[in-house]
Amino acid sequence: MQERRGSASVPVVVTFLLAGTFFLVLLSLSIGRYYVPVTKIPVILGKSLFSRFGWIISTTAIDPVMETVILNVRMPRILAALFVGAALSVAGCSYQALFRNPMVSPDILGASSGAGFGAAMAILLSFPLGLIQLSSFGFGLVAVALTWLIGSVVSRGNNATMVLVLTGMVVGSLFAAFISLTKYVADPYSKLPAITFWLMGGLTSIRLYDLFMALVPMLIGLLPLIALRWRLNVLAFGDEEARAMGINTRQLRFVIIICSTLLTSAAVSIAGMVGWVGLIIPHLARMLVGPDCRVLLPTSFLIGAAFMLGVDDIARCAFPMELPLGILTALVGAPFFIFLLLRGRKGWI
Repeated sequence: MQERRGSASVPVVVTFLLAGTFFLVLLSLSIGRYYVPVTKIPVILGKSLFSRFGWIISTTAIDPVMETVILNVRMPRILAALFVGAALSVAGCSYQALFRNPMVSPDILGASSGAGFGAAMAILLSFPLGLIQLSSFGFGLVAVALTWLIGSVVSRGNNATMVLVLTGMVVGSLFAAFISLTKYVADPYSKLPAITFWLMGGLTSIRLYDLFMALVPMLIGLLPLIALRWRLNVLAFGDEEARAMGINTRQLRFVIIICSTLLTSAAVSIAGMVGWVGLIIPHLARMLVGPDCRVLLPTSFLIGAAFMLGVDDIARCAFPMELPLGILTALVGAPFFIFLLLRGRKGWI
């Protein structure tokens, strides 16, 4: 009955989420230290789009400062917030279905800790921003590859899921220790503040080039997960039932882990270590549309994108100084998760 009720409301929920996200994007383009009237935004965006084709759609003069703020500062940041929130939410939703555990988050296999160490090491070595992001992304992949390798050797086909989770915890702790070691040897007046600030998460220095570089692995990870989302429902019944239906569970698990790792590592590489998003957003989506992954993944995508954009707006507008995203997501996520625990709701997957 629960699934049927959630499925019946899916079109309404999706329509509401799309409309809410569109409104939030307009609001995000408007608000900030430099206010831009909402009525100016379509003109600025239209002029930028059609001028590439040599078309003139308006003769109204536009303040060049206003145009620069919208196109070069806020638009890249808004797009990055949308993609990061969506990527972390879909990765968390996939992992929760794969491991059949509502406490699982995208960093369960060590991707976030590995990506954080990659960025910290690159900052320590004075790498430019592009190489910092590349190092973060690469070490996120290395951490999960190490988890998979050790888990495969230890499990030998028995209790593979449980061994993989435990191995991920060990590898994550190992890279967290490497991060602490990197901070310990860093210059306390220059490198250490930069490493600390990056690890807390933020989109302050995001550029369109950075966004395009991260978008490629995000799409590579997202599209297979969307295409295979119905198979996540089969995995929820267990490996034996899935194999009885002709599904190669080991191969499917490998694909899901690779795709989720690409999403998580790409998100961390441009936004830092932003926690709680991949843990709480799938729960919220499940409350709205039910546990069917065919609709749960797209719903998590939309909610995660809107959530991260809203948090980023609060981070840059609500306080005199911009707050790191990791602090705000924890302040929102921890009380929400406590609320879920107090409700004692069962049967999430």
